[in-house]
Amino acid sequence: MQLKQLAQNFNESLTAIYQEDESHALFLVTLQHLLNFGRADYLLKKELEITDEQVAKFLTILKELKTGRPIQYVLGEAHFYGLTFKVDESVLIPRPETEELVEWIITVCSSQFSVGNSLLQTTNHQLPTILDIGTGSGCIAISLKKNLPHTKVYALDIAADTIETAKQNANLNNVKVEFIKDDILTSSVLHLPLPISIIVSNPPYIKEDEKPAMHQNVVDNEPHRALFVSNENPLIFYEAIADFALKNLSDNGLLFFEINEYLGEETVNLLDSKGFKNIELKKDMQGKDRMIKANPPTPKGGFSGR
Repeated sequence: MQLKQLAQNFNESLTAIYQEDESHALFLVTLQHLLNFGRADYLLKKELEITDEQVAKFLTILKELKTGRPIQYVLGEAHFYGLTFKVDESVLIPRPETEELVEWIITVCSSQFSVGNSLLQTTNHQLPTILDIGTGSGCIAISLKKNLPHTKVYALDIAADTIETAKQNANLNNVKVEFIKDDILTSSVLHLPLPISIIVSNPPYIKEDEKPAMHQNVVDNEPHRALFVSNENPLIFYEAIADFALKNLSDNGLLFFEINEYLGEETVNLLDSKGFKNIELKKDMQGKDRMIKANPPTPKGGFSGR
């Protein structure tokens, strides 16, 4: 069978679930995974005959894709910020908009390593600390550690199976991250060095009434505990994390959030009501309100250092 025939097979078999461009994208991901062929390779070699054994591997993956299972779960991996991550149904599939959040943090923090700038300076020669709350696959924490090696990175999640996957990803990408099993909504004590230089979170933020507009393969396959919040209290995680940050973030530290595009103003107002300053709402590449950066309140009396 020729590659172009396989591509057509993917398109015809997945037409009930995906649009044609999506089906072709899934074929190209499979092609990269199985034969290490990129898009350019396909365009040059689409009439290439492949072996029966190779065809069988393509069709095995296609069979799972026809059930609506996301290709990242089918292949067992996803790519994020230039790194490869193991993924399964215990973790969310990393998204491009989260890559933008990571890029923002790295850009801000890299500039702060310059001499005389205090954001990431700590006392007693301790490494500056980063805490990722609701780490999932570990994609944020691991990418930050990989690109900001002179930091101590912690990652928290509520689920043991999720943390196990994240630990495997830290090993896969050859970085050291300290993982913590806890619930930010109920925990009052976390055993890690304080104060924290940077707190980042991509918590659950999709309201239940937004579920009908989502792609069915996301709703049917990805962990709801990492996706959805109630319509009545959609900012529950942001409030809990903001309160935690007020107590544990260094005076010159930063709080970063990925947010619901429809709740940008509400999230800004929440942080403002708690005294956070220099609140910046940032759009993603699609023009949607997607990220927030903020500093903790100025200490009374101007005292710096906790």
